[in-house]
Formats: sequence, C-alpha cells, structure tokens
Amino acid sequence: MEQLSIARIKEELSQACGLSSERKHALENDPRKGVRRLIRLWEERQFRDQRLIEKFNEMNRLESDLRSIGIDNIAGIDEAGRGPLAGPVVAACVILKPAVVLPGINDSKQLSAAKRNTFFDKIRESAVSIGIGIVSAHEIDEINIYQAAKRAMMLAVGQMDVRPGHLLIDAMELPLDLAQTSLIKGDARSNSIAAASIIAKVTRDRIMDELDDVYPGYGFSGHKGYGTKEHLQAIERLGPCPEHRMTFAPLKR
Repeated sequence: MEQLSIARIKEELSQACGLSSERKHALENDPRKGVRRLIRLWEERQFRDQRLIEKFNEMNRLESDLRSIGIDNIAGIDEAGRGPLAGPVVAACVILKPAVVLPGINDSKQLSAAKRNTFFDKIRESAVSIGIGIVSAHEIDEINIYQAAKRAMMLAVGQMDVRPGHLLIDAMELPLDLAQTSLIKGDARSNSIAAASIIAKVTRDRIMDELDDVYPGYGFSGHKGYGTKEHLQAIERLGPCPEHRMTFAPLKR
C-alpha cells in the first residue's frame, strides 16, 4: 500500500472526528516523527473538544430540567455596558433551539472579540428568536444604570417574535408576567444566558464602533466607552460628548 504523505495525513486528521483503532495505532507507530506529532495534536484537540461539549451539557442543565417538565421556549437574558462612561446599555433575550450544540460558548467577557463574533453568527443561525433592548446614555442619567439595565432587558423581551415560556436572567428580576429564574453569574451557568451575553456585547461593541465615526477623537472603537487612560485624556482634551454618562464619575465632577 502506498504510504501517504505527511501533508495528506494532516488533511485527513483535520477533517476526522474519529479514527478506527487500527488507523490510530498505525499513525501512533508510524516511523516518521511528523506523523506521530500530528496524531498527538489530533488527540489533544479531540480531548479539548470533548471537554467543551461536556461543559456545554453542564451549562444546559437548567434548560434541560425545565424542558423535562414540559416548558418550551426557554429564554436567556443578559446585558452589556453597565460600567462604561459612554454609550448605551444593551440587553439581549435569546431562545436557542433545543437541539443546538455550541461547544465553547461562555460568558462574553471570557471570550476574545474574534470568538464573540463567531458565536454571534452561530447564535443568530441557531436561535428560535432574538430580542435586543437599547437604553441610551441620556436615559441612564435620568433613571440610573440599574434601572436602565432592567429597562433594556424588558425591551429585549418585548422584541421577541416568540413568547418565552420561562426566563433565565443574569442577576435580575423583571416585573413581567412570565415565569423566571434569576441566576448569580448566570452567563457562566446557562447556555441561554451566555448566548444573550454574547449577542448583547457584540451589538453594543458595534454601536460603539459607529459612535467612533460620529464623535471622533475619543477612541470609542477601541475602549468601547470604558474609563481607560486614553478615554479620560480625550475627555480632558475635548470635553464630554452627547454619548457620555454625566452622572458617572469622573464626569459628574
């Protein structure tokens, strides 16, 4: 039998989800160091992928328990943008399809921007319904950030095409006629909330990118409105813009 090149074996392993015991044994005992290295890397990747699937299943426990008692359309809710000095607070409400599996999904703060953007697209493709709520910096100054985050969440629920059967909310209770569960650190305990945190974060980041064009000089596309040294220096130099939260320190001084 003709011996496959290392390049062909690399291509084979990049596409393989599983190998027969005979094939795996042959690769592990191939006289070429390059082949043995490829099979080790493949096994490590398989182990990491399996751990991600196990974590996904663990974070799906709440949703599975609710479905087991006949509850459908379970929605996760989370927000992004409580801490920045500028820009809106954005909330998302997401109902994932029951059969969807998204290994590696997690609290948006634990993911790189590239991974958040990848998951953003995957979530949009695999969601039953998504709602977005946006509350402006001006409204935040009027009602405070806690109430603004709550309002954004309620707006997100109101944007849903499908009525949720149960709400899983990250550390918040909403005055809505819907069954709900508030979870501390919910974005690390529920896939639905994690999905909502990613949708909210990416949506807000893109808003801040747009505001960088409207109000140049503040660097909104880089720091997204947070109180970085660059941002504080820009405020000293330019003064606040209409997107700044004037009730937040140091702006209120």
